[in-house]
Amino acid sequence: MKTGIHPQYYPEALAICSCGSTYTTGSTKPELRVEICNQCHPFFTGEQRIIDTEGRVERLMRRFNLG
Repeated sequence: MKTGIHPQYYPEALAICSCGSTYTTGSTKPELRVEICNQCHPFFTGEQRIIDTEGRVERLMRRFNLG
């Protein structure tokens, strides 16, 4: 490897989620701010979130008589 071209590696970097969870990981930055983690992600929590933009969900429900 060439010397002087690689970023500094932080083996004890701190990853902070917006939900408040913190993790220790390796990174090229000393601190990482993330929006979503395994404790607040809908796939892992089983929570379903539907993002409704301009009534599209309601229009789909009416169109196919789903609700």
